[in-house]
Amino acid sequence: LRFPNPLGMAAGYDKNGEVPDALLRLGFGFAEVGTVTPLPQPGNPKPRIFRLMSDRAVINRLGFNNEGHAALAERLAKRRRGGVLGINIGANKDSADRIADYEAGVRAFARQASYLTVNISSPNTPGLRALQSREALAELLARVLAARSETGATTPIFLKIAPDLVDADLDDIAAELLAQKLEGLIVSNTTLSRAGLEDLATAKEAGGLSGRPLFRRSTAMLARMRQRLGRDFPLVGVGGVDSAETALEKIRAGADLVQLYTGMIYAGPGLPGEIVSGLSRHAAKEGLASIRDIRGSGTERWASTKLD
Repeated sequence: LRFPNPLGMAAGYDKNGEVPDALLRLGFGFAEVGTVTPLPQPGNPKPRIFRLMSDRAVINRLGFNNEGHAALAERLAKRRRGGVLGINIGANKDSADRIADYEAGVRAFARQASYLTVNISSPNTPGLRALQSREALAELLARVLAARSETGATTPIFLKIAPDLVDADLDDIAAELLAQKLEGLIVSNTTLSRAGLEDLATAKEAGGLSGRPLFRRSTAMLARMRQRLGRDFPLVGVGGVDSAETALEKIRAGADLVQLYTGMIYAGPGLPGEIVSGLSRHAAKEGLASIRDIRGSGTERWASTKLD
């Protein structure tokens, strides 16, 4: 895949594929829609999104609310614009076989997506994160890759993981990614941690935390996965990106691409253009042929970060 620039919109913003082309026109190099599940589902009861203004953060417990595969496929079939489009696939909350839901997502979208993301890291679907365990992940990846083979497509498949993992978990995930030759990894989804927050009242809400407080934890996890996966494995860094400097730090930690979502809630729709311009200015100032030249220059520093 060729990306016009390394900045993308993360999944969750455009769950039903309503505005991917508008996002690309804002300056994003790629857009990821979803998470989409085979059947429509309403998600968790409202209220389910909470702003922590003083922390520049959000807690959400949306629960994969979306219109389902059929609605997304119909909408994307009407697109007239190119551009890199990721489709993030998930499992229905009441599914009897969640891995079968991911297989269905691959079959449904392998020919519409530039890449597919297997999302097993949302904290808002009970039991979903259990698919990150070694045995479950091995089965999941094997079945997902087999489903892709059935379609005859070669669409890259990425895995998206949580930031609340210990080193042994990272070892297992890295081993499976390399053994099964998956094409990429996205680090990370929202966190259950509430360390260091100022808005203690809102912090009590259940759900995943995103935004500025996630930056340190997610970037450390990204660097640790870069160490485990080697220099050539594609990594996408997401979590707390809200400026050119935070995007640069993700790249220094080991990211090939970066994504944002919560940052735009606070900074507005001009943010992607500001970040891309900032990356260009940095490359010019430092005499870089490509912003990729700094990738991994801070991996060891970030990997050694102590987390609460």
